[in-house]
Formats: sequence, structure tokens, C-alpha cells
Amino acid sequence: MTQQTSPPLRLAILGSGKGSNARALIEAAQQIECHYEPALLISDREDAGILRLGEEFGIAACFFDPGPFKTKFLQEREERLAAFLHTAKIDFIALAGFMRVLHAPLLAAYPQRIINIHPSLLPHFPGLAAWKQAIDAGASESGCTVHLVDDGVDTGGILGQRRVPIFQTDSAETLHARIQEAEHELYPGVVNAFAATLLQKMTLHQQ
Repeated sequence: MTQQTSPPLRLAILGSGKGSNARALIEAAQQIECHYEPALLISDREDAGILRLGEEFGIAACFFDPGPFKTKFLQEREERLAAFLHTAKIDFIALAGFMRVLHAPLLAAYPQRIINIHPSLLPHFPGLAAWKQAIDAGASESGCTVHLVDDGVDTGGILGQRRVPIFQTDSAETLHARIQEAEHELYPGVVNAFAATLLQKMTLHQQ
């Protein structure tokens, strides 16, 4: 087995919930061939479970006050977050159940370096509760999508997908649980491949 010649890229994981996808990314990063290192966990909620992963895995974790809005950052707060990430020498960002739309401050600071996982086969069922949207639409399958983050809602370029069948006996809850299992399998591999490609580009740029 060949050894990695360059240090892994420093990844910040942003999440608003319990952190199951963050856990999947962290546990995968413990593998020898991983090209990323979870270096920072950030949440817009003080009580989010993702922050407790910091103590469990020895990763810096912090709450970042987003301001008064429910679905986005106050611009000045997002600018401060971008500066904070640069100070922490973060190379790229993964959203893991992060419930805020990002705008210019972060998108400009990390162009084409922010990725997200969404619980549907995009472009179908963007937005909130995508698994419930699929059930309500009578779809025969759903799944999950890893995509680049742009200034739209789940509209960035697709990096990977995993299909999940919808059974007649499924409720929104049972479908969501199976989609989450697929997310935990898909996300680490796509993030690692993304990191490898980004690392290669950075190395070529430095030569």
C-alpha cells in the first residue's frame, strides 16, 4: 500500500443537528489513505449534538452565533466566520445537516470548496424535508446527493449520488432513516475524492 506523500487537507464541518454525517466523515478520516483531516466542527446552534463530537474525537468545536435570521447568517457574522476559517487554515468545507443558506462572504472565501449532502436525488426535491416530498409525490425512489454549494438552494454541481428505493410500506420516517444510511456511506468517499482532486490542483499550482 502506498503512503500518502502530502499532508491531508484541513476540513471544517458545519452542522446544525446531531452530527451523524459529521461522525461518518470523522471516522472515515481515521483510515490510512484519507486525503482530508477534520480540523474544526462548527454549529449555528449551541445545543447541537455535532459539537459534542469535538470532545469525543479531540477536534476543535465551537458555536458560531449566526445572528437574528432563521435560514441565513447576518452578513457581518458570515464575514467573521470566513475570516475565522482562514485563520484556522481551513482548506475546504463540508456541510453536514447545516440548515442555513450560505451567501457571498463564505462562497467568495471558499469558491468551489464548499460541499453539501442532500437527502434526495437532485435536481428532484430540493429544499427542506426532501424525503417527505418524495413520499408525498408518490416517487418510486429517492436517495442522496453530494454537490457543490452555490448561491442557490441545492443547485450546485453534482459530485456523487446514491439511490434508495421507496417501498409501499415506507413512511417519511422509515425512508429518511434509509437515506441517512446511504448518506453515511456516500459522503466520506466523495469528500475524500474531492480532497484528493483539490490537493492535486493545489500541488500543481505551487509548482
